[in-house]
Amino acid sequence: MIFFPDERLQATPIDWGLEYEEVELTTEDGISLHGWRIKPPRARDTAPRTLLFFHGNAGNLSHRGDSIRIFTDLGLEVLIIDYRGYGRSQGSPSEQGLYRDATAAWQWLTQVRGTPPEDIVLFGRSLGGAVAAWLAARTTPAAVIIESSFDRMQSLAEVHYPLLSRLIPLRVAFPAVEEIANVQSPLLVLHSPDDEIVPISLGRRLYEAAPGPKQFVEFQGGHNNGFLRSQPQYQDALAAFLDQSAAPDENAEAAPAQPTDTDAD
Repeated sequence: MIFFPDERLQATPIDWGLEYEEVELTTEDGISLHGWRIKPPRARDTAPRTLLFFHGNAGNLSHRGDSIRIFTDLGLEVLIIDYRGYGRSQGSPSEQGLYRDATAAWQWLTQVRGTPPEDIVLFGRSLGGAVAAWLAARTTPAAVIIESSFDRMQSLAEVHYPLLSRLIPLRVAFPAVEEIANVQSPLLVLHSPDDEIVPISLGRRLYEAAPGPKQFVEFQGGHNNGFLRSQPQYQDALAAFLDQSAAPDENAEAAPAQPTDTDAD
């Protein structure tokens, strides 16, 4: 009821007008993961320059073209991986497995590619937000972006299955709210009040648990299409956040684009 992987790839970045290379990673438990390293048409002049993309619980990396194109238009190189059991990646998904997958992607970027941590932004949408929060609590990325995500899986279960969630213990926790409390990197949380899958209240709980510096941005539209319906404001907010992350000391007093809350404590 949580993981909905699709093994079929529907497109490649070439279909989106982007250059890319195939990436194969091996996790600590020996699972082979498939990913893409996608190049932007024009690179950013300042760090951060690389985005590590963690997608949601359904489909695979080939369904994220619209979102990836937004980040490459901002000058970011994108590394997106499929979790175990998704797309061409081996294995079967599980909570601990996804954490191992995230670790393998980080190690590939920092150790194999030699990308400095201060050059990397973590991005997670929906379930990927919990994965990004877990990884950010154990590493030192330049910044973290979490979109349309939740505080913990139990909260989401109570929203969609109020009776069942009280009768059957969950096998997965994804306690993002506990992980985010240990994240020291600048954080941007984006959520829509129109989200029909993950209520915005769960995104706010996640935001409130973060120590800061942090920003909360509301946008419009549903869970799966809000980032497109909210253009260009959505991309403008991302651009402003990336610019502040590039020079946090200089921009500490700068107002973020389109936020509803800020907290620099």
